[in-house]
Amino acid sequence: MNRLALLDSDSLALPPIEEIVLDEVTIAARVKELGAEITRDFKGCELTVVGILKGAQVFASELVRKISLPTTLEFMSISRYQRRPAAKEVSIIHDLEQDIAGRHVLIVEDIVDTGLTLNYLESVLRKRNPASISICSLLDRPALRLAEIPMRYVGFNVNEEFLIGYGLDYRDRFRDLPFIATMAL
Repeated sequence: MNRLALLDSDSLALPPIEEIVLDEVTIAARVKELGAEITRDFKGCELTVVGILKGAQVFASELVRKISLPTTLEFMSISRYQRRPAAKEVSIIHDLEQDIAGRHVLIVEDIVDTGLTLNYLESVLRKRNPASISICSLLDRPALRLAEIPMRYVGFNVNEEFLIGYGLDYRDRFRDLPFIATMAL
């Protein structure tokens, strides 16, 4: 099956990807640059990288390979309250396994839109007394921001188009694509 094709939610029909926005080479180069920046900024420190599931799993895994520091990789799964889409309530589905008190923490996201969920998560983690908290997102949509988010590391700014690939999904599919693309909805 062609990796440029997408599965329709109702059948095995394959609607096309509209456009590859960020190819594999471009993403890999930026992840390497981010790893170098993080290595420089946290020189002499140990770092706890907290990837937000499921979307940031691919990015977080690649990023830690480019950070030349002692790191631990943790994952959290969070969800906004489902019955009221505009609600600001967030629940933690899967929490950290290790204590982050006194640790330098890097929260890693696939994409930041409104920032509401990430704002909540940052406040929860701050209460756990880390030495520092920084945020790294592969993609940022500042035009949609509703909460003030101190983004320290950003891979790429993107517009409001629906994106898939490199961890981003449509109905839990297409996270495995090695590039980021728009799709016909």
